[in-house]
Amino acid sequence: MSIAAVRPAEWAVFSQGLGASANAAASLARFTGAEGQITFVGDSQGRLARVLFGLGEAPVAGMFRELAGRLPAGHYQLESTISGLSPDDIAVAFSLGVYRFDRYRKATSAAVLATPPGVESAEVRNVTHALALARDMINTPANDMGPLQVETIAREIAEAHGARIAVITGDALIEAGYPAVHAVGRAATAHRAPRMIEISWGDENAPHIAIVGKGVVFDTGGLDIKPTAGMRHMKKDMGGAAHALALGRMVMAARLPVRLTVLTPVVENAISGDAMRPGDIIASRKGLTIEVGNTDAEGRLILADALTRACELQPDLTIDLATLTGAARVALGPDVPPFYTDDEALAAEIAAASARTGDPVWRMPLWSGYETAIDSDVADLTNDSDAWAQAGSVTAALFLRRFAPAGSWVHFDIFAWNPRNRPGWPKGAEAQAIRALYALLKARFA
Repeated sequence: MSIAAVRPAEWAVFSQGLGASANAAASLARFTGAEGQITFVGDSQGRLARVLFGLGEAPVAGMFRELAGRLPAGHYQLESTISGLSPDDIAVAFSLGVYRFDRYRKATSAAVLATPPGVESAEVRNVTHALALARDMINTPANDMGPLQVETIAREIAEAHGARIAVITGDALIEAGYPAVHAVGRAATAHRAPRMIEISWGDENAPHIAIVGKGVVFDTGGLDIKPTAGMRHMKKDMGGAAHALALGRMVMAARLPVRLTVLTPVVENAISGDAMRPGDIIASRKGLTIEVGNTDAEGRLILADALTRACELQPDLTIDLATLTGAARVALGPDVPPFYTDDEALAAEIAAASARTGDPVWRMPLWSGYETAIDSDVADLTNDSDAWAQAGSVTAALFLRRFAPAGSWVHFDIFAWNPRNRPGWPKGAEAQAIRALYALLKARFA
């Protein structure tokens, strides 16, 4: 079946070349080529033969994501190239739109798009497979996506690309200098012990990129236990690690000329007799002491140790990704993750890459006026900011800045989830920000 993608200005001429049945279908549907319009045209036996798709006056490749979600199962091909749109971007958008998570149920058929002319097939496979991996990891429930399973996936990625991997597990974290990772994860059962995963790849003399991802495979909230509604989707709290591994996989598969380090602290924030308590003071790799004001603010604790490890490696650019705060959703909703950086040039590059890829992000301020909200009376700082500051996503970013490497650093507070079903965006895991970040890295280093 073919897809005819048409702008409004082209429709009058284009429609003259359609047969009578196609024109009748278009007329009944009042098709004009307006943005997002879809009209199905049947053959003489009533079978779907052609799809008319309205591009609107200013088309973007992301439109093909919704189209993919609205098409019935079958094989499709574009009738012609679309001026101004990258065939690669169209293919990636279509792939995002047909994604299904069918691990625990009978697989459902979806639309399949023939490779558009001009597509760099290897590059599109690299990107789409990595995005699907991140979504699959996030969608998988915690009973099948524990710390060991995250480690196994990390090992498979490292092995596939000739990277080195080191994993420190359980009580060995204390001796190795990751006390905050251990404190958060120690309450889990032995077979779900906390661990620190480090992947290293690339030329030692190349520009060094560090990617850090929060890997809380399930977050009960700890002793400050979450309510039922708040805990329901906490299988996704390892979304930062899934995104970090997926972005790292893209970089390695593309063989970008960089030195890459992927750091993922992976824990379960469980409840047991050995769980950390509100009021506990824990050590960190940096040497700063942290008062546990709230056991449900655990993500920033494990990221503190991971970011300190990144400091020791002196990267040229550090990116951290985390499903960190509900406050980010209050500020920007589920679709637009905020990012924080003091690097003006980097912020501009991220905004440009976001616009190019249709991968929405929004810069938020690292407002130093809220810095005192994370001061503690008994330790160097607290993981639970004072209520007067209110801006929970901002104060979380300020907490991380205390541990981040000097130089270029950016923090993304992602949601990694679609809370509602709509064509092209099925309810469940979502990949956020990493298409833009990959585009940024390619623009810098490819």
